[in-house]
Amino acid sequence: MNSLTDIWSHLMETLAAQITSTSYSAWFHDASPVAITDNRLYFKTSSEFKRNLIQQRFLDVLKDSLFDLFSSEFEVIVMTPDEDLSDMEGFTIQTEDYTFENFIVGPSNKFAHAAAVAVSEKPGKVYNPLFIYGNSGLGKTHLLLAICEKMQRLRPGIKVAYLKSDDFTNEMVSAITRGTNEEFRKKYRNVDLFLLDDIQFISGKEGTQEEFFHTFNSVYEAGNQIVVTSDRPPRDMLKLEDRLKTRFEGGLLADIQPPDFETRCAIIKSKSLALGMVLPENCIIYIAENLTSNVRQLEGVVKRLTAYRDILDDQISIETVKKAIKDVIHVGEFIPTPDIIIEESARSFQLSPAEVCGQSRAKNITLCRQIAMYLIRKLTGLPLKDIGLHFEDRNHTTVLSSIRKIEELLTTDPEIASTIKDISANINSRS
Repeated sequence: MNSLTDIWSHLMETLAAQITSTSYSAWFHDASPVAITDNRLYFKTSSEFKRNLIQQRFLDVLKDSLFDLFSSEFEVIVMTPDEDLSDMEGFTIQTEDYTFENFIVGPSNKFAHAAAVAVSEKPGKVYNPLFIYGNSGLGKTHLLLAICEKMQRLRPGIKVAYLKSDDFTNEMVSAITRGTNEEFRKKYRNVDLFLLDDIQFISGKEGTQEEFFHTFNSVYEAGNQIVVTSDRPPRDMLKLEDRLKTRFEGGLLADIQPPDFETRCAIIKSKSLALGMVLPENCIIYIAENLTSNVRQLEGVVKRLTAYRDILDDQISIETVKKAIKDVIHVGEFIPTPDIIIEESARSFQLSPAEVCGQSRAKNITLCRQIAMYLIRKLTGLPLKDIGLHFEDRNHTTVLSSIRKIEELLTTDPEIASTIKDISANINSRS
């Protein structure tokens, strides 16, 4: 799950499968996620009456779904439109697991780490904005939250805004719908530290870029610190406005690369010790040799080994390690599912997957649908007939025609080529 939006979508899909469509439409069609932190999910509904009924009938279902997703107990807090997170007892940005002290530094991330430390000690004075980029699972969010943790420790009471770019978009749309634009702007423009994760997802979204541009200027001109992360440098976000690119490039760009062997070994040792487990040296080496590109995978394997030890009372050996990583190692290149490709294509055009797969012949929906078909064929190699099944059982002739149309546009239309490059990058970031 990459963001609050992803978690909420999964939760609603699970809920819709367990209750009647009438109940779902009546009680959840206008519900919207607010935040997830410290094993609490906050979401809003449109009235006090709905809040009371949801609490009476549906909280257990929501909690069970969250437990299935995270293997951890969650509290669910239902809010009404006039309530804000500041009204909710215990709401804080949880950063205790993300500090500079438990970030393993190596040649691949040394520069980004040093820049983040400098920013936390002299916010708004050096490297403003700080733009950290690299593939998924390498520690960008860790550094973002480590900056937050240190600044809150050094300067108690500072105002901090931390969110994913998807959530920024969703909040902006909600503010427009409810006529609360001014409150939205005050919330993010009057902060001491503005942290935005995965900014690549605002690429191509004109309204979000416009709002973020003014938010950026307000925070920057007040002398306050801005830090953003992305899966690629600004120059590679082809649908990002030039005025935003120049502002990011006017600060400091710091990339994070996959960790080298020695750093991977250090990460494995650190994570296992933090969980009260001492791994044999040969097991550490085996993991480090087989998982080479993603810190998150290393953490996942260590947690699995802890479970084997605690639940099955297994001795940790090479065979145990092989079992723990068999579902984690990617054999060859990441192959996305058709659903992921459709989701990312739809996201780029600000559509829903249902619209892309449906029967609408609107020009932008048709183009998005053709691009999705082209990318499914290119990235998965599925037969034309199987691709058509994902688009309300369209026949193979329609799919082939769509693919050829996009292949033709790729040779004549730079904007289409740029769009497909952006969608492909977003798909790969989900590996």
